[in-house]
Amino acid sequence: MIKRYVFGTPLETDAVLNKPAACRDKPPYLGKCENALIYKMDEEDIVYGLGENVRGMNKRGWIYESNCTDDPVHLEETKSLYGAHNFILVSGKKQFGLFLDTPGKVVFDIGYTNSSQLKIILEDGDYELYLIDGGTPDDIITWFRELIGSSYLPPKWAFGFGQSRWSYASSKEVRQVAARYRENHIPLDSIYLDIDYMERYKDFTIDREAFPDFEQLVEDMKQQGIHLIPIIDGGVKIEDGYDVYEEGVKNGFFCKDEDGDDFVVGVWPGKCHFPDMLDEKARAWFGDKYKFLLDKGIEGFWNDMNEPAIFYSEKRLKKVFEKLEEYRKMNLDVNTFFEFQDLVSTISKNPEDYRSFYHTYKGKRIRHDKVHNLFGYFMTRSAGEAFERLEPDKRILMFSRASYIGMHRYGGIWTGDNKSWWSHILLNLKMMPSLNMCGFLYSGADIGGFGADATQDLVMRWMALGIFMPLMRDHSARGTRRQEAYAFEDIEAFRGIIGLRYRLLPYLYSEFMKAALKNEMYARPLGFVWPEDRIARRVEDQLLIGESIMIAPVYEQNAVGRTVYLPEEMKLLRFHGQEVTEQRVLPAGHHFLEIPLEEVVLFIRKGCLLPLASGGENVEQVDWNQLKLYGFAEKGDSYELYDDDGVSPHVILEENLRRIVLK
Repeated sequence: MIKRYVFGTPLETDAVLNKPAACRDKPPYLGKCENALIYKMDEEDIVYGLGENVRGMNKRGWIYESNCTDDPVHLEETKSLYGAHNFILVSGKKQFGLFLDTPGKVVFDIGYTNSSQLKIILEDGDYELYLIDGGTPDDIITWFRELIGSSYLPPKWAFGFGQSRWSYASSKEVRQVAARYRENHIPLDSIYLDIDYMERYKDFTIDREAFPDFEQLVEDMKQQGIHLIPIIDGGVKIEDGYDVYEEGVKNGFFCKDEDGDDFVVGVWPGKCHFPDMLDEKARAWFGDKYKFLLDKGIEGFWNDMNEPAIFYSEKRLKKVFEKLEEYRKMNLDVNTFFEFQDLVSTISKNPEDYRSFYHTYKGKRIRHDKVHNLFGYFMTRSAGEAFERLEPDKRILMFSRASYIGMHRYGGIWTGDNKSWWSHILLNLKMMPSLNMCGFLYSGADIGGFGADATQDLVMRWMALGIFMPLMRDHSARGTRRQEAYAFEDIEAFRGIIGLRYRLLPYLYSEFMKAALKNEMYARPLGFVWPEDRIARRVEDQLLIGESIMIAPVYEQNAVGRTVYLPEEMKLLRFHGQEVTEQRVLPAGHHFLEIPLEEVVLFIRKGCLLPLASGGENVEQVDWNQLKLYGFAEKGDSYELYDDDGVSPHVILEENLRRIVLK
């Protein structure tokens, strides 16, 4: 069922908790040459997985890299994003999963060079290979998730809607955002604080000029049912008198350069050091720093810039400036101009920089590029382990930008700095099953897009998808058009769609928690349920959410609706705002449905039920006891609802289940 193969002397990543004994025979199906594994794909094979990445649910036809990368422009030609998730599932005549456990770069050539060949190229010959063989795709995912450990459980309030921007730069602005949501009766549970809440972009500080009443602000927001979620970055500013910097230097907690000095990079604050997240003592020290904000009433965080992002290194910057002096004296022709242009573009994220600093990992000195994909994972682990010490009886919200499999036990992820592009709505949908496969259940994209200017219809259509994602957050960049729900002309439509999220919460929370506690998927491709249906296996713009419903969002501008494929007879449920305006059974097959901007359509599977609450303006107001059942079911059919206190990290599935019967 699960076999482990060891090649060379691999570095331990702590991704796998339950390791089977190593096999001495050769892995079946796979050929091996140098540092590569090869599998001959059948024409009908679908290759799922790779977590956070571009293109489709089916990864065939492109070449992908597992190499955590700060790249906000997610194009079809992009090869790597913020996460490194080395798991794939081949579904065809053979069904099996592969996990390549190695902290360095891995390339997955899935029919790009040779259309019938899957080739996995490893930068390092030292790795562990896990082969999960037999059973259905759902079985393979559950066995893999049992291997790597249970998914992170966020607090219940973290399933409410969150509003973010780079940046809400003062207490006054935060209060204004909260007031606009509350006066327009648009539900809201959290407001995010980007880097401008800090004093000169220093982690675990507060700008007392902009936020003089920070503690009172936290309390006042809580009284309104709103949580403040501050950002924490991966670089510590070099500044005399700054306690985090001085403690890190004194105790040797920062990454070193090749000469043994603290490595210097430029990030948001300018010159910084990276805490050595891979060193156990440094990790514990950094994790304990979250106490500074926990003590002020903060109950959630988001970790950023932890690929780690590098604007520049001192050494690289010096080389570039010296070369620019040469170019300044030249007549730049077509060749030298592009050389000049390329030179400047190499300042940030330069591979040479990632080969220029070192960690202390499990007692050994190791160059960063050999363990690059672990940095974000171990930064979030530092927080998760600290929360277990500091708040052992409380779930703290935590999600990260960079990640590796294993981090899913300590936090969720958001999918990074996307764009206000229609194609990124669809990308959001397609990533969800892949992330679930790798254990990342609490995840979502920046609704409306982070970069570029959003339009009202784009944000509204994205919201209609976002209400089904565990992490539902609207986030946008400095200099872009404001995209808070109240910033557009049709506030009533936004109120209705976001309000529908709160009606759906008992179902969404129940399905999330059951999936997390049973090591299953929350969002699944249609092909997992209807493997014999060739059309269903190829549908990439619809999702199953939990056991009862299928969604098919609109993701094209000016579209009045869309075509939906039903693998079997289903019941359509149409919402205008929060109200059900249509229920009808549709036969299997293709259907064109008109879906106006202010409406949401979903589909209930035969024999299934959907519980809906009356709603509320925050999660605390949602009544889990007075539920209305909608379904494509008969009298006496039931739904198993999960509910708990939403706070305790110590939950037992069976103790929190109750059966709701259709009368």
